[in-house]
Amino acid sequence: MKYDTLIRQALIIDGSNTPGYLADVGILAGRIEAIGDLATVSAGHEVDARGLVLAPGFVDVHTHDDTVVIRHPQMLPKLSQGVTTVIVGNCGISAAPVSLRGDPPDPMNLLGTRAAFAYPRFADYRAAVEGAQPAVNVAALIGHTALRSNHMDDLQRTATPDEIAAMRGQLQESLEAGALGLSTGLAYASAFNATTDEVLQLSEELTAFGAVYTTHLRSEFEPVLEAMDEAFLIGRHAKAPVIISHLKCAGAGNWGRSPQLLASLEQAAKTHPVGCDCYPYAASSSTLDLKQVTDAFRITITWSTPHPEVGGRDLQDIAAQWGLSLMDAARRLQPAGAVYYGMDEADVRRILAHPLSMVGSDGLPEDPFPHPRLWGAFPRVLGHFSRDVGLFPLHTAVHKMTGLSAARFGLTERGEIREGYWADLVLFDPLRVRDVADFKEPQRAAQGIERVWVNGVLSYSEGQANGQRSGRFLARSGALGGGFSSL
Repeated sequence: MKYDTLIRQALIIDGSNTPGYLADVGILAGRIEAIGDLATVSAGHEVDARGLVLAPGFVDVHTHDDTVVIRHPQMLPKLSQGVTTVIVGNCGISAAPVSLRGDPPDPMNLLGTRAAFAYPRFADYRAAVEGAQPAVNVAALIGHTALRSNHMDDLQRTATPDEIAAMRGQLQESLEAGALGLSTGLAYASAFNATTDEVLQLSEELTAFGAVYTTHLRSEFEPVLEAMDEAFLIGRHAKAPVIISHLKCAGAGNWGRSPQLLASLEQAAKTHPVGCDCYPYAASSSTLDLKQVTDAFRITITWSTPHPEVGGRDLQDIAAQWGLSLMDAARRLQPAGAVYYGMDEADVRRILAHPLSMVGSDGLPEDPFPHPRLWGAFPRVLGHFSRDVGLFPLHTAVHKMTGLSAARFGLTERGEIREGYWADLVLFDPLRVRDVADFKEPQRAAQGIERVWVNGVLSYSEGQANGQRSGRFLARSGALGGGFSSL
C-alpha cells in the first residue's frame, strides 16, 4: 500500500494520557491508516520525525473565534500553535442564531461589529463556515446571551415565559442543526439578571440531545462556590454534562481558594459528569468591566472605541495622564477591552494540573492588542508548564489538550492517534517548543511547532501556513458525556 503521507520514527504521544512510543504513521484519504513499523512502505510525502513528538492536533475548547473563522479563515494564531479544532460560542455569546436590532451588546461585541452577525439561524452559520472552509475544524455552542438579545428588549431583567419559550425554540432548532450545547455568561450585565429558573428552563432542551452545558460562572470572585453550585444544579436538572469555563480564583481577595473550588468540582463529579477548562496564565481578558476596576492589581487596556490610541497602556497610567480616578478613566474609555492581572500563579498551576481540567485559550482575535494566550496558550503548557516547571508529564499535557477535550465534547474519531481516526496531527520539538507571545508583544507565533496536519492535509510547516485550508464543521454526533471520569 502507498500512503499519502508517511511520518517516520516519531515519538507518538497519542492523547490517551499514556507515555509515548516510537512508531511510523501512515495517512491515507485524510485518516490515520496505519501505526507501527512501516519501513517497507512508501508514500507520496515522507517526513523524518526523529527526535520530534507527534501528537493529536490540539482542541481549543474555549474560543471566541465564531466570526473570525469565516472572515479570516487561515486562522494563523491557532494553526501556528498546533490547534486543529476550535470550539466557538462560549461565555453565552455566539455568532448564531442572532438577529441584532442595533450594535451587538457587551460582551457580544467581542466577536466583532454588527456586520459580523449575519446568521439568524444556526444552519446559516454552519453553511457559512462550510463555505469559508477555514484551516481548522469548527464546532459550536449556542450562547444564552445571543438568544436573549434576539427576544428581549431589555437585557437587564429576567425573561418572561413567552421570551423563554421563544429562546427554547431557537435552541432546539440549533441543536437539531448540530450545535454542541448551550453556553452561559451569567457574570456579564447582559445575562446577570437572568434567574436560575430562566436557565433551568432553557437547559431542558439539552436533555433529548445529550448536549453539554458550559458556563462562565455568575461570579468568579467571592461568591464563586455558590456560582459553581448553580452550574451543577442546572446540569443535573438537564441531565447534561457541565463544563465550567476558565475556572479561576479572580480578585486578590480570592487568591489561595483553588483547593476549595477543586474540592467542589470533585464532589460534584462523584454523581454527575463535570469538568472545567482553564488557560495557562495568571491574567484574564475581556471587555472593560467597571465592577472589576481596582488598584489591587494591574489592568491593561487592549482596545477602546473612543480612545483607540491607548491600546496596550495600563489603566493607571491613562488615569494619571488624564488627571482622573481609575473609575472615571474607565468610564471615559467605554466601550473598551482589558487584561486583568487578577489571579495568583499558585492557583493557576493547581487548577491546570487537576485531572478534571482541560486547556482552552479564551483568546480574543478581535482585540488589536490581545492577551498573548491567543497565540501562545498550548505551547506554553507544553514548554513552560510541562517541560520547564514539571507540573505534569508531557503525555498528560497533551491529553489535556486532545483526548480529554475531544471526549468531553463528543468529537468522534478525533483527539487521539488511532488507526481509523481523522489525521489531525501536530509534530513538535519537545526541547524547543515554547510560547513567544507575551504581554508586550502578544502577536508572535510559537517556537518548536514543526508541522500541522488538518484532516490529513499539511497546513503549517517550518513556521509558515502554506495556504491549505482543510478544516470542517464538526456537528454534534450523539450524546456527550465521555471523558468525565478522569479522577
